[in-house]
Amino acid sequence: MGYHHLALACADIRAIHDFYEGVMGFELVKVEIGPVPEGGWAKHFFYRMQDDNTFIAFWEMHGVPGSEDFETNLSKAAGLPDQMNHIAFDVADMDELRRRRQRWLDAGLQVLEVDHNWCYSIYTKDPNDNLVEFCTTTGDFSAADRTAALAALDATEPAFTPPPAAFEVHAPPGAAQKS
Repeated sequence: MGYHHLALACADIRAIHDFYEGVMGFELVKVEIGPVPEGGWAKHFFYRMQDDNTFIAFWEMHGVPGSEDFETNLSKAAGLPDQMNHIAFDVADMDELRRRRQRWLDAGLQVLEVDHNWCYSIYTKDPNDNLVEFCTTTGDFSAADRTAALAALDATEPAFTPPPAAFEVHAPPGAAQKS
């Protein structure tokens, strides 16, 4: 079972649209517009990710109490580092991951690339300042992996897993490389 949609509030729907349709390649297919029980009204935009059962959605609010000045970055809103709350999208293989990386770079975005030893990921930021990821699974899961995962549920002094096999920051063309 997967999820149908992830819904997030946004401060700038035009920037969200330009990023999620223009850069990410997700198609805007539906909007719901109506009153909000607490007051005001909202537009709920749905972007198709791969089929008609998987979407990312965004709320544009109008006169909704508390929507005048809110934090759109999920981690900042929770007082946590950026990587704690992020949005990860799957890709089929390394070729698609490389195409996605180049698309982000061509859009002028900085890209972090990480080989996690069992999956491979690229990361950038969306207009809500949230960390977004494309990821492909590159390894298998063993009985030992499950045993370690179950043991970690109650571990107070866990054994750390190996660090990422590779970690690289890619600057967009014409930008200075950041370290």
